[in-house]
Amino acid sequence: MSNEAVLYEKRGRIAIITINRPEAMNAVNADVWQGIGTALDDYAEDTNLWCAIITGAGDRAFCAGADLKAVARGESIFPKDAERWGFAGIAQHYINKPIIAAVNGFALGGGTEIALSCDLIVASEKATFGLPEVKRGIVAGAGGLLRLPRQLPLKVATEVILTGRPMSPEEAKEWGLVNRVVPHEQLLDKAIELADEIIANAPVAVSVSKDVIYRGLDVPLDHPSKAWEINNEYTKRLMESEDSKEGPRAFAEKRKPQWVGR
Repeated sequence: MSNEAVLYEKRGRIAIITINRPEAMNAVNADVWQGIGTALDDYAEDTNLWCAIITGAGDRAFCAGADLKAVARGESIFPKDAERWGFAGIAQHYINKPIIAAVNGFALGGGTEIALSCDLIVASEKATFGLPEVKRGIVAGAGGLLRLPRQLPLKVATEVILTGRPMSPEEAKEWGLVNRVVPHEQLLDKAIELADEIIANAPVAVSVSKDVIYRGLDVPLDHPSKAWEINNEYTKRLMESEDSKEGPRAFAEKRKPQWVGR
């Protein structure tokens, strides 16, 4: 599944997707866009994979956003599946399994939008976040304007968007944008540790939990309401799974559950 621009590795039940253009600050060209989108499709379909990690190669950048130098040369950064997947193969590519961004450095603009598209963020102490598009007369149209106000307090997100200023990983963690800030050399190991915590749980329950979280966002909780319809629909589906029966059985028998993912 790998190409030169994106490396795709399977470590047990964890998929690791690495943007592999360190000489270009891991900027998104057509190959990166295609590589991430294709890898995520495979991750979604592979029942043996229960968590994914997206990171960048090298020590400087997670992703510098769109490859503007390629655009200036007249190259298209849009692959054939660009519209279906959204920016960088991920912005509009919903996967109902968890994705962790392991942000290893510079992640302004489109790099931040990739991280925002993930469910959890582990950041190196060298990471930088922000949406500086307004400084260049453009906007963060690959989900930044939609996701940042949902992941930060509104006034904090608005300030970051309208000023274009960068955020340190510590500030991002303070506001809840980042889950963990870790020593740079430990980044991937710490992201894998978080993935291991997730895959220790029943994959169907994890998947259903993610679906309810995202489908229920901003939906009123008054009863009866669409939010409760969503919650009940997915909960009923979960209770029909083999894993939902295995969990209580393993608890009663005082043993570790053996999840089958269905």
